[in-house]
Amino acid sequence: MKCRIPNSGGPGNMNAMLKQAQKMQEDMANLQADLEQREYTATSGGGMVSATVDGKHLIKEIKINPEIIDADDAEMLEDLITVAVNEAINNAISTAEGEMGAITGGLNMPGLF
Repeated sequence: MKCRIPNSGGPGNMNAMLKQAQKMQEDMANLQADLEQREYTATSGGGMVSATVDGKHLIKEIKINPEIIDADDAEMLEDLITVAVNEAINNAISTAEGEMGAITGGLNMPGLF
């Protein structure tokens, strides 16, 4: 009994696939560099606290409206800062995942970013 292997298109098809993979890799590297340069800002407490992080998830700036500062309630200010920072980081992550997904066609590539 003979078994036929479907024609894969030959070496030309393999070269096209390699070129496509190289292009995707270049696009991903360019996008990753762009994402790292961006800044993401989030607020909490109705805009009383804002936090800005970069694409590497490092805090760039925290702003606090003086009206929210209460020496007797430091815990509330701490909570507002935590919420704003976490939201800014989540914004950076979701933007990166969305834009990388557009390049990779939704392929899950662990450890990419």
